[in-house]
Amino acid sequence: MKRVNKNPDGDPGTLSLDPDNSNNGGVLRDPDGKCWFERSPMRLMGVVVVVLMVVSVLFSVSVVLRDLPDDGVSELNEAKVFQVKSQEVPASEDNSLQSVEVPKELLGGLLSTEFDKRSCVGRYQSASYRKELPHKPSSYLISRLRRYEALHKKCGPYTESYNRTLERLNSGHHPESSDCNYVVWISFSGLGNRIVTLASAFLYALLTNRVLLVDPGVDMVDLFCEPFPEVSWFLPSDFPAKNQFDIFDQNYPQCYGKMLKNNNFTYSNGLMSPSFVYLHLVHDYNEHDKLFFCDEDQSFLQKVPWLIMKTDNYFIPSLYLIRSFEQELSNLFPNKETVFHFLGRYLFHPTNPVWGLISRYYLTYLAKADERIGIQIRVFETGNGPFQHVLDQILACTLKENLLPEIDKEKPIIHQSGTQISKAILMTSLTSGYFEKLWDMYWEHPTVTGEVIGVYQPSHEKYQQTEKQTHNQKAWAEMYLLSMTDVLVTSAWSTFGYVAQGLGGLRPWILNKPENQTAPDPPCHRAMSMEPCFHSPPFYDCKAKRGIDTGLLVPHVRHCEDISWGLKLVDHHNEL
Repeated sequence: MKRVNKNPDGDPGTLSLDPDNSNNGGVLRDPDGKCWFERSPMRLMGVVVVVLMVVSVLFSVSVVLRDLPDDGVSELNEAKVFQVKSQEVPASEDNSLQSVEVPKELLGGLLSTEFDKRSCVGRYQSASYRKELPHKPSSYLISRLRRYEALHKKCGPYTESYNRTLERLNSGHHPESSDCNYVVWISFSGLGNRIVTLASAFLYALLTNRVLLVDPGVDMVDLFCEPFPEVSWFLPSDFPAKNQFDIFDQNYPQCYGKMLKNNNFTYSNGLMSPSFVYLHLVHDYNEHDKLFFCDEDQSFLQKVPWLIMKTDNYFIPSLYLIRSFEQELSNLFPNKETVFHFLGRYLFHPTNPVWGLISRYYLTYLAKADERIGIQIRVFETGNGPFQHVLDQILACTLKENLLPEIDKEKPIIHQSGTQISKAILMTSLTSGYFEKLWDMYWEHPTVTGEVIGVYQPSHEKYQQTEKQTHNQKAWAEMYLLSMTDVLVTSAWSTFGYVAQGLGGLRPWILNKPENQTAPDPPCHRAMSMEPCFHSPPFYDCKAKRGIDTGLLVPHVRHCEDISWGLKLVDHHNEL
């Protein structure tokens, strides 16, 4: 969105084109009527030198600008929208990777170094865009990830073990014991949901010694780099049941909940387990589907070589309520609120085109600021925004919590001695209305503190377009950019915000959900932890076989701040 500088006196750095100026239209004349180069050969030589210097400077500038982002030469008060680039790594980025030695430990040892640097530039460059990790992964988590990578290399797509296990699945015969068992994650729902559920599926695979295979869907390959060395995590297109994924639901014959309901199998040792089971863990799942979170059911599922999972829930908090997983989870994550933080930083790396969006925007608008404030706005109300009560809520929260400075409407200019502090506000929203109002506010009035405020919004897509590739590339880039801020404000109920806070290791201020188009009071509150919320948890005591409030069973699984019935992981030291 372009802005016109309101300068009534004109720009002193702009050449005048007025024909009535003192230069008579800018044409130089010699008083003797001779051409100027006839009067002075030395002057001619001097001009030639000047012209050569100007040409040299212009050539150098053109070379520099050629490698800048599309929005790198825009006005300071203009935040242009994302432009998606091609897959190829620019020569400048490739050269910088070749000249910089890859560190022996990436993210404290969280990431393996056995990758081709060019295949995923952001995997290596992103660490320099962030502050040092606020938490360190446990040595046990690092060792388990290396063990998992070895298992994935042995059992991944098209390996001998994979082909052998797939033959048994195709034959429909009772599966023999195998070193390779699998959990297949079906690409389903919006991007934020997909990211948090994929992290859940991976942790479940880690806990049950399974190999995670990811349905590519329509755009997963375009969004995320391969997280495991040498062997892909994407499910091959010739997987037998892949063409049926769209019809997998609670009525599917191999749905675990339906099989339990119909007593299609029991837990007796003599009964053969099926070759595969479909796990329906979507928000509409019933009481039989939810038995997945019981120890007894996990014992049975351990015998099934192929588990195919569809979910739109971050179900990790309920894994902490399965007794057989307790000790392993404690060893993996001594700090319980770091689960998604470490899994997210391990699994999710933007592909080169998406990293191009991220790095160009960050370097152009955010890098030089003394502080970066992220504001993520998701409005669930119907109608066309922007809504005044939402803007009022954003301002009430950020000003009350001293995240943004007040403006002075009386004084046109406030002079500050010394260096002024600069703050960059990164806003994400489907509409540009909130950005425009905040931009106008800080452009038209100085701050009472003398701080210089810049307001930026990478895109405004108007409405969510889940199946559109470029839309999701921009959404993924914006989540990642928000995670690179110093302070974060998020919207209640939004997995978009959950992803940003988890990747960034940030405890956000959560905007309370408005009711009746009225800004709530208080407008926001600080999150208990940086963990996402499990929106649709089961409320069931597996031993007593009765309903129970699962948010009261253990101190580290609590009800969410933004959804009273949801569950999230917390640490005691973060309680306010």
